[in-house]
Amino acid sequence: MIEKIRDLFSNVPYLHNKWIQAAIVIFLFIILAKVVHFVFAFYLKRFAKKTKTKADDMIFSKIKWPLFFLILFYGIQLALRIISAGKIIDTIFRVVVAIIVIVIVAKGINVIIEVWGTVFAKKTKTNTDEILLPFIHKVINVIFLIAGFLWILQIANINITPYLAGVGISGLVLGLALQDMLKNIFGGITLLLDKTYQIGDKVALEDGTVGEIHDIGLRSTKLMTYNNEIVYVPNGYLANSRVQNYTRPDLKVRTHVAFGVEYGTNIEKVRKVVLTALKKVEGIMIDPSPKVQFLEMGNFALNFKAHFWVENWDIAYGKKLEATEVIYNALNKAKIGIPFPTRTIHLKK
Repeated sequence: MIEKIRDLFSNVPYLHNKWIQAAIVIFLFIILAKVVHFVFAFYLKRFAKKTKTKADDMIFSKIKWPLFFLILFYGIQLALRIISAGKIIDTIFRVVVAIIVIVIVAKGINVIIEVWGTVFAKKTKTNTDEILLPFIHKVINVIFLIAGFLWILQIANINITPYLAGVGISGLVLGLALQDMLKNIFGGITLLLDKTYQIGDKVALEDGTVGEIHDIGLRSTKLMTYNNEIVYVPNGYLANSRVQNYTRPDLKVRTHVAFGVEYGTNIEKVRKVVLTALKKVEGIMIDPSPKVQFLEMGNFALNFKAHFWVENWDIAYGKKLEATEVIYNALNKAKIGIPFPTRTIHLKK
């Protein structure tokens, strides 16, 4: 490239001086940079506005200035080679040009991920893509920056081989130090891909915590309890524990009320009285219909359990309380005795 420029100038009178040649090269590249910037600012920008996507608008907006400086610094680099400014200065400007190239490509990648990734994520039925997209975005940025850094070291003629062993050991130490965090992150990815639960689902954890999924992050999940408290649960724990999801496969849920009646009571009469009472409770589903089961002959009572369905888990506890009261009143009204624990003590004379 330098030899071609020198051959071009050698055929023109008064341009044999290398300083004049360098100045002309810089001047020409300044003009070229301004022309490219003008094309981006006006023609390509107008063209981008006519398209349906915003990606091209954002790309043109973000790379027009880095591209301007890329052309300018490349011209300066050529000028320095013409005047034989020295290897160190030439290397510095080559590194600067490489950094600008990395910035331009990085901005383009970011725009593509932000625009097209977001559009794709919105078309899916779940929020898995919206949660994973920022994580994937960060991973791609880190990989690209590492690759760019290695490229810059190569341009600067720095041998990185001796440092690779140190980087490997440092990575091992860092991995051990961040073991819990990485466990939670990969646990979060597993939960999202398996679709264990989604925001708004009602769940119960192994430790008895019950609430609604408020937010799903990569490191932890926010659970809103029914005491209006936010509980942060590490995803690593959730990925390796039993989670009961009341919202799947649908919102309806079955609950029950246990009760007992006196020995000698007609079992069919108990069933009829309780079922009639439950069907009058607003919010208890008719299909599936309520059922009353005779479970056992207990120590002091005939034990029953009334099962019924409600349309939403949110109202299950309230309807259970209401059904308990209704069953008690119905049994009393039907003159069916509800026993209490008794003991018969025989005294030896």
